Order: sequence, then C-alpha cells, then structure tokens
Amino acid sequence: MGMGTGGTALPAGNAPAPAAPEATYADRIWGRDAMTPARDIMRREHGGMSFSQLMINLAELQVRQGRDGYHWDAEFWYGGDINRLTLKTEGEGTLRGSAGGEVQALYSRAIGPYFNLQAGVRQDVAPGPDRTYATVGFEGLAPYWFDVEGALFLSDKGDVFGRLEGYYDQRIIQRLVLQPRVELNLSAQDFRASGVGSGLTDAEAGLRLRYEIRREFAPYVGVSWERKFGDTARFARAAGSGTGGFSVVAGIRSWF
Repeated sequence: MGMGTGGTALPAGNAPAPAAPEATYADRIWGRDAMTPARDIMRREHGGMSFSQLMINLAELQVRQGRDGYHWDAEFWYGGDINRLTLKTEGEGTLRGSAGGEVQALYSRAIGPYFNLQAGVRQDVAPGPDRTYATVGFEGLAPYWFDVEGALFLSDKGDVFGRLEGYYDQRIIQRLVLQPRVELNLSAQDFRASGVGSGLTDAEAGLRLRYEIRREFAPYVGVSWERKFGDTARFARAAGSGTGGFSVVAGIRSWF
C-alpha cells in the first residue's frame, strides 16, 4: 500500500509550528465578547489564582531558671505559584523585661518546584540600636522533606549578618508530630552596641512534640537549647548576662 502524504509523512523542514487551536466553539452561539470574561476566569481558576497563608510556627512560653520568657516566629504570604509578597516576624522577650524582634517584607519568586528566592527589607524592633537591612535569601523544601531557609542582611550602617535555619516534621501517628529545629546566626563583624561578635554568634536547637487537634491548630511541648559563641558570649559575660542554657517550652502552632 502507498504511504500517506500528510502528517509525519511530510518532508523535514523549518517552518514554524501551527498555532494551538482555541476552544472557542461557544463563540458561535454567545459571541466572542460574551465568552472572553468566562475564559479569563477559567484561566485564573486553573493555575492563575492568588492565595494566602498565615503560618504561626512558634508562639510559646519558655521556662528557664527564673528567666521565664516567650518566643514567636510567624510568616504571612500572598500571591500565586510564582510571585508572592511575604511578611516575616521573629523575636523573643522575658516576662519581666524587654522584648526584641524583627519584621521582614520580601518579594518571593519561585525558582523551581520546591524553592523560592526572596529579597526585600528587614526592620529591627528592639530597645537597642535601630537598624534597617537589605535582605536576600531563600526558602524551600529540601530532599527528605526538610524545611530550610537562609538569608543575608546588610544594614544601613554597613553591617553584614547571616542566618540559617531548618526543621523537620516527623509524624509519629496521624495527629502526633515531633519537630526538631535548628537556627544559626552569623556576623561578619563585631557589633558591640548590640553585644554581637564576629563569626558564629549564637545557635538554637529545639525538640517540640505537638498534637494536631486540627491540622490548623496544634498545641505543643518541648525543650529548647540556646548558646552564644565567641566574642558574643564574651560580651554577654562582661555585661553580666548568661550565655545560654536549656528551656522547657509550651506553645501553639497554627495556620490559616
């Protein structure tokens, strides 16, 4: 039998591919002007929609040898699959003393299925020196389901800081989850006004066990270990402050 004369039987060439057909059959009945808004809605609802989430990862009380305090870590984002506005806040304080923390406003862009590149500004909220920082970092899901993030901060005074943190959710049963968590902070220089030395300044490691009453609401208990290092520890001892220790923690993890 003879070969066909169309489709893949055509000789090779470099002509551009034909345009993909549009499903515009309803235009024949309702008209293109009437159907265009409906097609726009369909495209948004099938991958172009905007979403939002507020994640309160840590909201806890810390009990530690007469220096009881509290700690928070939360993030809010709004946007689509590729581009998002992200707001972060983290800080701690003592029940009978002052509190300090930070707020970040970041533009977040997906650079792959599992990671986002982030850039923006950070503002410290503390009784100490007022600092504003340019920020660039990343956030994502590493192999084996580790949540990781890191950032570099350049202050308006020329100071450079860095941060790395990560955690892992080990599900024991359907509603019981064990979360190990580590955070490292670094500095490129001494910053005596805030009692910060160069190098690795401090670290925190914690182990928290939470029970998910609902996926969106989970109380937890655990332990946390903090330690200052190098010149940061020396500055703390000179000021009569501790350099770290263990805490028993209890709090709530929630998201909306």
